[in-house]
Amino acid sequence: MALGVAAGLVLALPLLFLLARAAWVTVTCYYLTPMRIRRILAGQGVHGPPPRLLVGNLRDVSALVARATAGDMGSLSHDIVGRLLPHYVRWSKMYGRMFVYWYGSEPRVCVTDAGMVRELLSSRHAQVTGKSWLQRQGAKHFIGRGLIMANGATWWHQRHVVAPAFMADRLRGWVGHMAECARQAARALREAVARGGNEVEVGAHMARLAGDIIARTEFDTSYDTGKRVFHLIEELQRLTARSSRYLWVPGSQYFPSKYRREIKRLNGELEQLLKESIQRSREIADEGRAPSSACGGTGLLGMLLAEMEKKKKTRSGGGELGYDTQTIVDECKTFFFAGHETSALLLTWAIMLLATNPSWQDKARAEIASVCGDAPPTADHLPKLTVLQMVINETLRLYPPATLLPRMAFEDITLGGGELRVPKGASVWIPVLAIHHDEAAWGADAHEFRPDRFAPGRPRPWAGRFLPFAAGPRNCVGQAYAMVEAKVVLAVLLAGFRFGISDEYRHAPVTVLTLRPRHGVPVRLLPLTTRHQ
Repeated sequence: MALGVAAGLVLALPLLFLLARAAWVTVTCYYLTPMRIRRILAGQGVHGPPPRLLVGNLRDVSALVARATAGDMGSLSHDIVGRLLPHYVRWSKMYGRMFVYWYGSEPRVCVTDAGMVRELLSSRHAQVTGKSWLQRQGAKHFIGRGLIMANGATWWHQRHVVAPAFMADRLRGWVGHMAECARQAARALREAVARGGNEVEVGAHMARLAGDIIARTEFDTSYDTGKRVFHLIEELQRLTARSSRYLWVPGSQYFPSKYRREIKRLNGELEQLLKESIQRSREIADEGRAPSSACGGTGLLGMLLAEMEKKKKTRSGGGELGYDTQTIVDECKTFFFAGHETSALLLTWAIMLLATNPSWQDKARAEIASVCGDAPPTADHLPKLTVLQMVINETLRLYPPATLLPRMAFEDITLGGGELRVPKGASVWIPVLAIHHDEAAWGADAHEFRPDRFAPGRPRPWAGRFLPFAAGPRNCVGQAYAMVEAKVVLAVLLAGFRFGISDEYRHAPVTVLTLRPRHGVPVRLLPLTTRHQ
């Protein structure tokens, strides 16, 4: 009998140890650590709305945003901070421009000071800040563990591998291909006008065009092949945004729900599709055939496959950084999403702004005619299109793709010459949209479309406050790609059409991980006669 009891205790001890350890981790993560961080921040005068247990301020944020975005805006106003970041507006008035709020048990310190932002995004903190567990958990299905979500040495390695795909010499080689894709889109728009009158919802056309360009240049395939990928990523993005409200519950990532079941199904289909595409590319490489990319060289996918082969040949241990099939799948998710979504939204918002500001549309069109003549834009033309560059910058200022820029501290860091100590485990959230609309930095006309604020040689009191692609070592690796693409596409479209905003346009910006028009952007198109269409 005694032996049986002893044996039972021996068997039970490991289970009891695991339960005790799980309880300790839960208490530490969801109570002790947050309270320590809150005490440190309060000691520096950084306060915020009182959090509820487990929920933090998530319900408050959700309620404020739901009310603010319930309807359309009454007028075509670009003063959208109160609509998209109502919690920032409320709490910055109550607690100052620097305050802390809680996403479940994760403290988020809101910082807008230009010096602190510049310091946080600098190389000094690149290796000790990154994406939090909650961000990576929320995004793992629709963009995986690619470059955007990587941290530390993994981020550095992945950045080093993908950066050459976006170098200036490669971009020059892609301009002709981008122009041809834009000309095909222009022909599709002309056909749409001929079929159904002169009004077209331009957002769908820009999504297809941006998808065609990224699929052909970086993934050696066509939009027709990639469109299923884009559809699946868009569905995953929508479901991720809706399900993220439940992430604050401890262990909730393991709870069954209709969102998680659908996310799992779509993610499985997406990953299988990408693995098939990767396998086709490997077979082409093994057979020694030339890549299918129309721009005459291997794109990002080819570089990733080459890196994986290099790892296989040189691997000396299992802990070595490198790429395997799953990592390539995640990287493909990241760049299909980022390369497609950012460019499509930039082009859509730019056309809306040009359609509602005909004088700037005329200025940009006159510059394009002067620089390019009747020919499509070339790489040599692009630096001379300064008015178009100003329009693109102002579009990114008013409607940046990402309204918030987060960084988590993986160790204690200081900002502002010691003015702020950010304790390990706290996130710093930079409200990009609010900074881009700050009248103290941009002037009383901060909510107006004024591209001339970016004119060459003009004073820039807003220096350090323009962050559409972040800044520093962890800035968007594809920002030069996006800018070149936007210039080429807009140059072709402005040469071929005059835009006017439709009477059916309803101004309702919303954030679904990225900033987008809820009802699309219907515009009136007047085709112009040009020889290169």
